[in-house]
Amino acid sequence: MTQPALDDPDLDVQALRVVKAVGDEGSITGAAAALGYSQPAISQLLKRLELRLGVPLVERVGRSVRLTDAGRVLARHAPAVTTALDAAAGELAELRGLRSGVVRLAGFPSASPTVIPHLLADLADRHPGVSVTYVEAEPPEAVQAVREDRVDIALTFSYPGDRNDPHGASARGLAVHAIGRDDLLAVLPEGHRAAASESVDVGALAGESWIAGCPRCRGHLMELCGRAGFEPMIAFETDNVLAVHGLVAQGIGVATLPRLAVASLSPLHGVVARPLPDTERRTLHVVMAHGAERVPAVRTTLAALERALAAVSAAAAD
Repeated sequence: MTQPALDDPDLDVQALRVVKAVGDEGSITGAAAALGYSQPAISQLLKRLELRLGVPLVERVGRSVRLTDAGRVLARHAPAVTTALDAAAGELAELRGLRSGVVRLAGFPSASPTVIPHLLADLADRHPGVSVTYVEAEPPEAVQAVREDRVDIALTFSYPGDRNDPHGASARGLAVHAIGRDDLLAVLPEGHRAAASESVDVGALAGESWIAGCPRCRGHLMELCGRAGFEPMIAFETDNVLAVHGLVAQGIGVATLPRLAVASLSPLHGVVARPLPDTERRTLHVVMAHGAERVPAVRTTLAALERALAAVSAAAAD
């Protein structure tokens, strides 16, 4: 099979991609497989690049390789440079009237059965030349995927007062934009005394057994109840939204869930969901490399994502 040609090892985008791939994969062979080149071609490019720059970029550690300090500098700048060049190419394509491209998207679990199907249907209808690949990931992992140039857009969320907010230090150097809000609901057994209210004060649930979710959601539950003056008695922990509904329906405990999570399931008999105060809503974000929105396919996907969120939020609120 004919290998793609590698250019002379100037400090160009291809060289940056090669160095970053070596760091990500931990081997020359892995980098070659990831980029679609032969192992000798990658090795030769690295050697020529090291000669040109006058510093070693990789060092052997047993049977693997790792980047030197100089190699890590290049790898750190690779996502920003490749994004800028993709943006330039995208703008040129836009001038030529082209509307196509592949956008890599990561999103949190409750978005997968709700927002993402609307997004894909919207793009298929309005922009059939734009395709999206999707991976499900909790916000910290999704933000890291953007930083490592494994996805173009991360759809994430944050809770009020979240001490482990992934949009803080871990997102430094990336673009973070609020894109919507998602109500937080108290999920109660039918007939529960608090279910008669249009909204629920968490303090009214101080004596209940609680069902908690993922570590971040559990942490938010602890903070939420702490602000109401009590520590929740957590009897069960599960990330399975259907299991939460089943446990609540049987009167095993109460829980909080985002509206998108509740909307991902058909209503179950014996469960009532009531909103918590507006101050407890979570914020939905998109996280990208700076300048990514200049790529036409990314910009088109962002607009479709906003429409999808609006459609799902409106339907869930009915």
